[in-house]
Amino acid sequence: MPTTPSERSRWVYAVAGATSIVLLALAGRYGPHRDELYFIAAGNHPQWGYPDQPPLTPLIAAAADHLAHGSLFALRLLSALLIGGVVLLTADLARDFGGDRRAQLLAAITAAVGGGVVAVGHLLSTSTLDLFAWTVVVRLVVAVLHRDAQRGWLWVGLAAGIGLENKSLVAPLLGGLVLGIALTPGLRHHLRSPWAWAGAGIALLLWLPNLWWQAENGWPQLTLSADIRDEYGTVGGIAELIGFQFLLLNPLGAVLALIGLRALLRREEWRYARPVVIAYLALLLFFVITGGKPYYLTGLLAPLAAAGSVVVCRNWSSSRITWFTALVAVTALFPLPALLPVLPAQTFAESFYPALNEDGMETIGWPRVVAQVRAVADALPPDQRRTAVIVTRNYGEAGALLWYGNTPPVYSGHNGFADWGPPPTDSGPVLYVGEQVPDPDVLTGCRLAATLNTGVDNEENGHGIWVCTGPTTSWSHAWDRIRHLDA
Repeated sequence: MPTTPSERSRWVYAVAGATSIVLLALAGRYGPHRDELYFIAAGNHPQWGYPDQPPLTPLIAAAADHLAHGSLFALRLLSALLIGGVVLLTADLARDFGGDRRAQLLAAITAAVGGGVVAVGHLLSTSTLDLFAWTVVVRLVVAVLHRDAQRGWLWVGLAAGIGLENKSLVAPLLGGLVLGIALTPGLRHHLRSPWAWAGAGIALLLWLPNLWWQAENGWPQLTLSADIRDEYGTVGGIAELIGFQFLLLNPLGAVLALIGLRALLRREEWRYARPVVIAYLALLLFFVITGGKPYYLTGLLAPLAAAGSVVVCRNWSSSRITWFTALVAVTALFPLPALLPVLPAQTFAESFYPALNEDGMETIGWPRVVAQVRAVADALPPDQRRTAVIVTRNYGEAGALLWYGNTPPVYSGHNGFADWGPPPTDSGPVLYVGEQVPDPDVLTGCRLAATLNTGVDNEENGHGIWVCTGPTTSWSHAWDRIRHLDA
């Protein structure tokens, strides 16, 4: 017999709301992440795609910055709301599996305190929107399969198409779910449904502008994917990917996910949701082979934990469920300083927490970086200051200089920034910011003017600021050497 969704728990809304409120309360601490700075700059150059991502997140970042320039609260508002949505949808999956209010609450808390969920919820990133997109797609697919409501494939296609304009990882998710449906007896008729094909058409139509841009520009995302594969496709990268499956929802959340995985494979009453677990197992293997990043599968772990929450709440006593739910929440407090800016910035930087999540370090020290580059520019003779330009090695430094402003024009050869250069032919001198001495075949007459001190041991600390006369030959020649694509 198929399970019947139970009544929704009001406490779930409280958990989702509290999650968003906490994220917003901490949104303004430390500073912007290098990726956020890049997204704002990219969104100010609107196009159908960028070398490293589709256009949705950059456009959102630029719009938020235009509405309230310099406000991290405004920049991260949508992320906080979307994570609240992830919590609600995870609990609603538990309800769809027949879970009572206790199961829904346990699923909601597990999602709300999951390390991978919290970490991406603090920032505006493609990963934040991708997690929400995966959660929405999974929730809609389960609803369609549970009720055999084939017109629902149109909504799946719409959600998937919007998600694909944010991150191409929605495509492997769809492939995994299709494989799961094909391998599950009683569900295969959906693959022949005209509604399913219409939904696929909607998704493809929405994705088409970005695919066209990628094709017109030589498929740079494939080049970037190869770079990611080289970094994460090693033995250590594979071990990290597998190990993180037990940490992304915290260890107790992983226990629930394992229980849910087993139940979804074995329980006939949940056969309609079996494609979710097949998709998870298939994509885990796929990312092991292709060198995926550890957090890629967060969007499937939460649904598995939702099923696990239903299992334990059916089989455990009320007191045991209460203690376990409280333990899930309490254990999440230990890694919290690595995931959210709850400590003073210097205390965090001097602790062991950055080893658990380096993203926090990349939100500290940007005002100091900009001030030191500005000081070098201000020290130039007046006639040189009028024509000076800044060229940075990475998009974080370029994005920070643009965001904080009041510097000479900023350029970079990194990823999308490369398409917005080179500087004008009559520009110079060049303030070059990077970790290594400028290539003499690219820039000439370079002298080290300063060394960046960010106050913490992050990626920018120790980079040099060189003052160069200009390009060795021409900017068009130099730009081909400065341009680079990497993660």
